[in-house]
Amino acid sequence: MEKMPKVLILSGSPHENGTTARALNEVKASLESDGVEVELIRVGHITVSGCKGCYACGKLKKCVIDDIVNELAEKLREADGIVIGSPVYYASPNGAFLALLDRLFYSSRFDKSMKVGASVVCARRGGCTASFDVLNKYFAISGMPIASSTYWNQVHGSGAEDAECDAEGLQTMRMLGKNMAFLIKSIALGKEAFGAPEREKKIYTNFIRRD
Repeated sequence: MEKMPKVLILSGSPHENGTTARALNEVKASLESDGVEVELIRVGHITVSGCKGCYACGKLKKCVIDDIVNELAEKLREADGIVIGSPVYYASPNGAFLALLDRLFYSSRFDKSMKVGASVVCARRGGCTASFDVLNKYFAISGMPIASSTYWNQVHGSGAEDAECDAEGLQTMRMLGKNMAFLIKSIALGKEAFGAPEREKKIYTNFIRRD
């Protein structure tokens, strides 16, 4: 039997039924309609410590702080793609969510290249594109193709009821799901036909050198 694609969705909102939840549920439904298995986990209400910069994960292959981050890392390892969604606070994603993502992407030392990433941001009014850029950087540094839609992946509203009025935003979420499903399936076919891109050993170049 052909393996069903799997996507992990992380909601960085502390509100269970707010604008971010409404947007991500639209993405989830769209992915599922295209035959993708989806697990949506709400993490924005959880208090997590930020990265300590201890570099222990280099040896442990997991974060030294043994909390939900290590649980999510295993789910990310098994997933073909990930969607990260956040409300906008001061033209940036939820700070607690960023602390979690910093540790998740840095401490999980497995190869994430060719996993598909997508970010979703929600605001009453402004700050969406700035937040969108912040979240996409987690994918760009990890060699992950980024799924796009028909507009920047954003939904506006002070709550779920407001979000229902953002017809274009919800359509953007549906198209994001369709595009992401297509990209995941296309990458799987490409790997089967041509193999994954060859990975070079990582080169680290410091800006300050002591010769």
